[in-house]
Amino acid sequence: MKTIAFFNNKGGVGKTSLVYHLAWMYADLGMSVVAADLDPQANLTSMFIDEERLESLWPDGRHAQTVYGAIQPLLDGTGDIAPPYVEDAGEHIGLLVGDLALAVSEDELTGQWPECLDRKPRAFRVISAIWRVIEQAAREREAGVVLIDVGPNLGAVNRAALIAAEHVVIPLAPDLYSLQGLRNLGPTLRRWRNEWAERRSRNPVDDLSIPSGAMIPEGYVVMQDAVRLDRSVKAHDRWMARIPAVYREAVLDEKATAASRSTRDDPACLAGLKHYRSLMPFAQEARKPMFFLTAADGALGGHAKAVQDCYGDFRDLARTIASRCGLRLP
Repeated sequence: MKTIAFFNNKGGVGKTSLVYHLAWMYADLGMSVVAADLDPQANLTSMFIDEERLESLWPDGRHAQTVYGAIQPLLDGTGDIAPPYVEDAGEHIGLLVGDLALAVSEDELTGQWPECLDRKPRAFRVISAIWRVIEQAAREREAGVVLIDVGPNLGAVNRAALIAAEHVVIPLAPDLYSLQGLRNLGPTLRRWRNEWAERRSRNPVDDLSIPSGAMIPEGYVVMQDAVRLDRSVKAHDRWMARIPAVYREAVLDEKATAASRSTRDDPACLAGLKHYRSLMPFAQEARKPMFFLTAADGALGGHAKAVQDCYGDFRDLARTIASRCGLRLP
């Protein structure tokens, strides 16, 4: 089982849509998938589940069937994590349901982080809770891969989610904000990795499953939005040209070289995805990924060709990520 997080502390780069479509693509390629919605905004969950079903999963009171519900007994001090509920979100796709309440765990996760240095058992149980929920969900579904969606911040919830990830893929947009996000994200991932390695060696609970905290950066995906009328092609190309060097310096902690001046030639660039803006309204209405749209969904004429292109793009990206992460496809 491989765990792959999709993370950028700059929002609005298409991260959740990327996770959603890759979950469907891996399932289409024959793999059992768990999609873990660890973003307190729960946008991934809303893509998979309609509002009526979501209302039943978020009743007044305790949300026992969400990812927060699974860790709530531990946070409340009434026990350890509860067996996680996994929603059937599609053929071969299980969903760890997101929950806005996950944000309230921020203080507890913040407080328990330094306690790990003192070898306190509860601290390790709390910090490893998200990992153990993911692990149990993957075991229940016999999943080959867990795709983790996290929020656009550098808080304690994301830290607990990311140490549960063996691999990290970074979605980007060709703009100043994404470049600044890389400059923040890279050093933070290295710090969290080093801090968790120090803590991990002090775990006093022999039978407690704790994550490796590898968080290996496997590359970036450029989500290429349409060039706006108020934004020149020249400006777009300028930001694209700067991505490889900033990624290499900020995320890989390496000196940028002349060979990393173009995303087309950069081995860290996993893909440059088109915006497919014309397909998204149809996909949202049909509640399916863009590459599964049919004529009955409104994908006619030129849209039908775009659907085919979209399928090919996501299939190639899924295979590239699988190769980078050592994930064996059926």
